Amino acid sequence: MGLGLSALTRLAGSKVIERAGLRKPVQNLVSAGTRNGFRVAGAAGRTFKSAQKLGKPARLAPAEDTGLFDLTPSEDQQLIVETVTEFAAEQLRPAAADADAKLQAPEGLLSRAAELGISLVGIPEDLGGVGTERSVVTNALVAEALAHGDLGLAVAVLAPSAVSTALVAYGDEQQQADYLPAFVGENVPAAALALQERTALFDPFKPATKARRTPKGYQLDGVKSLVPRAADAELFIVSADLEGRGPALFLVESSNSGVTIETEPAMGLRGAATGKLHLEKVALPAGALLGGGKAEVFTEVVRLSRLGWAALAAGTAKAVLDYVVPYVNERKAFGEPVSHRQAVAFSVADIAIELEGLRLVALRAAARAEQGKPYAREVALARKLAADKGMQIGSAGVQLLGGHGFVKEHPVERWYRDLRAIGVMEGAVLL
Repeated sequence: MGLGLSALTRLAGSKVIERAGLRKPVQNLVSAGTRNGFRVAGAAGRTFKSAQKLGKPARLAPAEDTGLFDLTPSEDQQLIVETVTEFAAEQLRPAAADADAKLQAPEGLLSRAAELGISLVGIPEDLGGVGTERSVVTNALVAEALAHGDLGLAVAVLAPSAVSTALVAYGDEQQQADYLPAFVGENVPAAALALQERTALFDPFKPATKARRTPKGYQLDGVKSLVPRAADAELFIVSADLEGRGPALFLVESSNSGVTIETEPAMGLRGAATGKLHLEKVALPAGALLGGGKAEVFTEVVRLSRLGWAALAAGTAKAVLDYVVPYVNERKAFGEPVSHRQAVAFSVADIAIELEGLRLVALRAAARAEQGKPYAREVALARKLAADKGMQIGSAGVQLLGGHGFVKEHPVERWYRDLRAIGVMEGAVLL
């Protein structure tokens, strides 16, 4: 890396570059290379090690079953949601357009997001967090609030907590001791839950990535797609087919030999800086297998991830509704606001109706998961509503703005592109 940057620096000072009028582009390349190069070096240089010895894994207890289905947030939940909503409005929303254009979050934004302590809610007090019981509903409310600011940046913010949540729920005592201390410190590592693959009709329960046993552990081969913050991530949880017996989850550090990253810009979620994770003969120790390779563990991870995407869809759909209502009331045509037109009013009402239905189903699924009750049906409904109605709401937002919905001056075109990802994505977030 040093030799490459040295060569680029000498090139930037060349008189030939000056005469060709290329000095500014080359200087930008040097600046980006320095920034990205040291970022990758820092990620590869971290060593995860046990801060303490645990006699047994620390788990969060199921939430208390009150016997009532009450969506009224508790006082603590309300405080958390208000704080996150304010952060999303003041930090994520203004930065979203720039992040979408540059395919990365602005410098320092994700560090400020980590200071909110979002991951701490899902980590037990014994391990340095603030969690006392499962907090799926709280996590859903947080995801919704972040996505109201921007869906792509929300995914970038939530990606590390997906890994820490999985470690708390399914990690053994050694895995928790090795990795979780990093998620409660000041320098929370970038991390990602990598399930997605670029295959037609992708089924997360049939990954093309393969894992085979070796005398010392496992070997992984395959490619994961649309991994958030892939270039910065220091730790991945990767799904792979374990010797033809079914999908399993593995802990993979970015410093492992055979791990390479390739940028992968997409139609939406551009602020999440998605990339491809290439795994070529990656050797892992026996302790890298998460949850003992149990099928029920993998199934729950997929369900909680899909629930997370439903919550994100609700947040961005609410952003669309909040934007189009004042627009159609203020925009005038033929001497009156366009909201006076019945077709426009009905379209806005449809957005509100579908949003409420999506929210109720998603929060019901979250409440059942939090209490340890069966929730497969509710997650399936939330997933279907989020994929179908989320895209419908995004399209309606563009339509209601007319020509303004097609230009980047207004954020609805970005929200439309982001909402289309809901029906495609697997993994990345976890409630």
